[in-house]
Amino acid sequence: MKLTHQRLEIFREIAGSTEHPDAETVFRGVRARVPTVSIDTVYRTLWLLDGLGLVTTLGPRRESVRFDPNLEHHHHYVCLRCGLAKDFENAELNALTIPASVKKYGSVLTTHVEVRGYCAGCAKETASGTTPAARRPRRKPSKPGGER
Repeated sequence: MKLTHQRLEIFREIAGSTEHPDAETVFRGVRARVPTVSIDTVYRTLWLLDGLGLVTTLGPRRESVRFDPNLEHHHHYVCLRCGLAKDFENAELNALTIPASVKKYGSVLTTHVEVRGYCAGCAKETASGTTPAARRPRRKPSKPGGER
């Protein structure tokens, strides 16, 4: 892999985030520092980093793919309304046994639990009857060909 200024800035953007950004968020952050970067370069670089094992992805591939620079074993909490994604650790979840019936699908290389619900902010807004547009998730399909 050739290390270019744009690729380095893309990696810096995701490595400096605890928010599990999608490609569009990474693009906006990098573009503030490197106005010539394209969204295509961001997508290609993020998938390259994923292929090299330097980041992982989370969430269903049919939605906007989120990228995670934390390669340590951990789990995720994801808000269904605003898209907030946070890492958490749990020894009990780490010790879950994979059912033998899963073997019929193929081998298991890794596991993690994704807990879904409504974050405290969204739950409060729901209880009060307010749902500002800024808190609603932006759901864009992943880039064509991004499926694996």
